[in-house]
Amino acid sequence: MTLSGIQSPARNYRPFIIPVFLPNIGCPHKCVFCNQTAITGEKRKIPSPKEISLLINRFLGYKGEKRKRVQIAFYGGNFLGLKQDYIKSLLHEAAKFVFEGRVESIRFSTRPDSIDDERLDFLKEFPVATIELGVQSMDDDVLAMSRRGHTSFDTEKAVCLLKKRDYEIGLQMMVGLPGDDETGALETGRRIADMKPDFVRIYPAVVLENSLLGDWYKKGKYIPLPLEQCVTLVKKLYLLFRKNRISVIRMGLQSSESLDMESTILAGPYHPAFGALVYSEIFLDKAVSILESKKKDLHDMISIKVNQRNISCIRGQNNRNVKILKQKFHIKSIEIIPDMTLTEDMLEITA
Repeated sequence: MTLSGIQSPARNYRPFIIPVFLPNIGCPHKCVFCNQTAITGEKRKIPSPKEISLLINRFLGYKGEKRKRVQIAFYGGNFLGLKQDYIKSLLHEAAKFVFEGRVESIRFSTRPDSIDDERLDFLKEFPVATIELGVQSMDDDVLAMSRRGHTSFDTEKAVCLLKKRDYEIGLQMMVGLPGDDETGALETGRRIADMKPDFVRIYPAVVLENSLLGDWYKKGKYIPLPLEQCVTLVKKLYLLFRKNRISVIRMGLQSSESLDMESTILAGPYHPAFGALVYSEIFLDKAVSILESKKKDLHDMISIKVNQRNISCIRGQNNRNVKILKQKFHIKSIEIIPDMTLTEDMLEITA
């Protein structure tokens, strides 16, 4: 059976990303969930052009021969909220590598309300190909409670302006924000899908130390989503985006040494392999669906064939999926068989 909702990261032709972090600089507001130093693992400092050049050269040494497409990415802050002279100095430094043929293009992340014709005009002279917007929600009440400082209309306007100039567009959303719920998150997902971005990222709201959300959590004013509930919600969003042929390039926060410290995250659905949990639940759902259709003909032993790369997805963390299937369908033995003739979105069960 083909799992039409699954697109494994291994199948995507992705660029080799050289990340340049600009922690929390250029941001006119401090969102309730934000502690950028904890997220990026970087202290708040402005990198010099020389430091950027050294970093890019270092990362280029890591690039494998098969990774032909390379992008320099400015992450962590509100890129277009920086002073224009500093933006130009950053882009000039990155552009040198593009003009030398060592890098294909530049990308950056910014806020929706930082996008306007004036800013986009001065970007014309630079090889910027991809722009990501921190949307977080399309519910104006949720945005206000999160102190984002922009509205859903700002997002729609920004996407329209970027499409007119043929940028590759990425939209980032967050689940579990104050005032949000599953219905609201799915509505945000539908509205994002309607804008037809090239890709999306889905992040869970976690409670970080030294954030306003952390203060609210300590006072009992905010309760984060439980991990299992969050995984299921993100799964529904993932399937929604895939149905609309929109790539989901990340689910969950990037694991880092600072995030993995117990003192950094106070609470919330953080897991270093969050995306794998989502894929695992999708495979479990499909296996259950197939076995339900075969219920009358099930034997004590069954075999499940998947592509080698998806063995862990069908097994689940600590063999969780296997245990669930055995208990639900009264199966004694389940053999997981790797089959490289199957594409990564396929699952076959012999009962």
